Amino acid sequence: MRSSISPKTGLAALVLLACTSTTDAHTWIEEIYRIASNGTFTGLPGYPRGFAARTAGVDPDVPMVYLLPPNGRSPPGILSTDLMCKDSQTIGTYTPGSNMLNAAAGDFIAMTYNENGHVTLPTTTTRPAGNGTVFVYGTKTPANSDTFLGIHKVWNADGTGGDKRGKLLATRYFDDGQCYQATTDNDPDPTNHRPLRDARRALHPESPQIPCQTDVQIPTDAGSSGNYTLYWVWDFAHLDPSTGAVATNETYTTCLDVGLTAAALPKTGDFVAKQLVTSEAIQEQLGKALL
Repeated sequence: MRSSISPKTGLAALVLLACTSTTDAHTWIEEIYRIASNGTFTGLPGYPRGFAARTAGVDPDVPMVYLLPPNGRSPPGILSTDLMCKDSQTIGTYTPGSNMLNAAAGDFIAMTYNENGHVTLPTTTTRPAGNGTVFVYGTKTPANSDTFLGIHKVWNADGTGGDKRGKLLATRYFDDGQCYQATTDNDPDPTNHRPLRDARRALHPESPQIPCQTDVQIPTDAGSSGNYTLYWVWDFAHLDPSTGAVATNETYTTCLDVGLTAAALPKTGDFVAKQLVTSEAIQEQLGKALL
């Protein structure tokens, strides 16, 4: 059984999180998996560009967190010169042992990430429905000079927006309706009362945590050689509580590639709803590309 996010509109849609003068979210894509036809993650995971694992004594925020606009910047915030990818995630930059995923055109893939309390910690800043919207853009012809404002909300699903080098593949809520962490940096005590986390943990007592996921289909016309680049963009704006308008931009990106192969996944039957939730795609996302 899955919990889900009901569609929400207007001010009733707003999710409340903590308000600070600077931002400190630290979420990025951790692993990427191919999804079999039965909904199961299959094969070894792939990783984003420049991946840094969460290991003792290492701060992965430095190479992995890319915030736009950066803390301390004066208005107008995001600039036309801001790049889509962090400087540690340029084309071809992969950490040894943390390679890109290989997949075929038409495959569905799952990009997983930790909620880091941005879903389950009860707080007070007004945020968008679903704790923000994730946009996934794809292109066969990426450039290190790709700018954020040249792509975000410019490339469209038809591939006719902007410079037409890429397109919008999917939009999702950041909160996928099931993810949680037992502890977070801001709440390290697993016994603290967090209603949403506790409700989700009760549904899946076998899982100490459930990563969030963004599921997307690689375009069927992506080809069978070379790489296909994905730009994962999380729009986590602060909203004016009285009007619902954006008060402060807060956006994060992760850049990754998929090595294209001609070997499509063999069919494994229809989607199986009851399986291990930490290695299962979200069926609703497989059936609908855009919110």
